Amino acid sequence: AESEVAALNRKVQLIEEDLERSEERLNTATAKLTEASQAADESSRMCKVLENRAQQDEERMDQLTNQLKEARLLAEDADGKSDEVSRKLAFVEDELEVAEDRVKSGEAKIMELEEELKVVGNSLKSLEVSEEKANQRVEEFKRQLKTLTVKLKEAEARAEFAEKTVKKLQKEVDRLEDELGINKDRYKSLADEMDSTFAELAGY
Repeated sequence: AESEVAALNRKVQLIEEDLERSEERLNTATAKLTEASQAADESSRMCKVLENRAQQDEERMDQLTNQLKEARLLAEDADGKSDEVSRKLAFVEDELEVAEDRVKSGEAKIMELEEELKVVGNSLKSLEVSEEKANQRVEEFKRQLKTLTVKLKEAEARAEFAEKTVKKLQKEVDRLEDELGINKDRYKSLADEMDSTFAELAGY
């Protein structure tokens, strides 16, 4: 009987040690689960931030696209005005040739045409400056659009990485939950075995 009691005591001691180890593993798994949950929350928050940034980038791209359209319209308008001025200049040059043929009889007419030519020349210079500025704006919009496109791709890459991280963390949480369930089952089995052992001891 004493040897059986000693054997049961050793068995109880082993069960208690195994139970302690199970409790330690359970605590560790709980801590890991908490960390994984916090990481998942942080990843979700980062995903929302990246989505907001991507939406802002898209709005900015739409705005730049509209500005680019306006710049193109201005450039087309400047081209039209330039053509109109060219036609007017050609007409004035023809009139000037006629005036030169009539220089002896119409000096006043020549002076008037020269003044008109001067005004047209100034208008043409002004249109040329406007056209150059419009071209510069178009080039600047192109550079800005290219930069925003690169930023958008970077944001999409960061969002994709965050999504992969969330999936990885979710797998880890699932694994920890499975391990926690196994530990609970083991703990219940050990408790049942201890109850049975205590019942046997009580019977003796």
